[in-house]
Amino acid sequence: MKAKVFHLAAPIKDIEETRAFYGGLLGCAQGREAERWIDFDFFGHQVSFHLADTDHSNDPTNIVDGKNVPVRHFGAVLDWADWHSLADTLRAADTDFIIEPYIRFKGETGEQATMFFLDPSGNALEFKSFKDPSQIFAT
Repeated sequence: MKAKVFHLAAPIKDIEETRAFYGGLLGCAQGREAERWIDFDFFGHQVSFHLADTDHSNDPTNIVDGKNVPVRHFGAVLDWADWHSLADTLRAADTDFIIEPYIRFKGETGEQATMFFLDPSGNALEFKSFKDPSQIFAT
């Protein structure tokens, strides 16, 4: 069985900050909204954000390549050129990266570009891209 679109819901602190971040900075089209939630077309997938009192400051991390990767995170796998364009956009917006954009496994199976940052509500995002998209699930 294969889904055409995934759905994810995440907590937020403020709808207007969320609209500006996902709709403005990341360029995601907005979907429906109500008083306490808002939907976005997150790179072809449905992501819903619900108002909630949250604190992510103590979320666990795992060490990957010597970097603290947030255990709870989501994101998208982009085309190589699109990933680099987004990295440039985020740098120009003075994004405070958890993990700066870099290339993992350079010249090896699974070579990929990756970066981590937080949205205004503290949700961790990872955007990545594979030099060879056929290696996304390579072992």
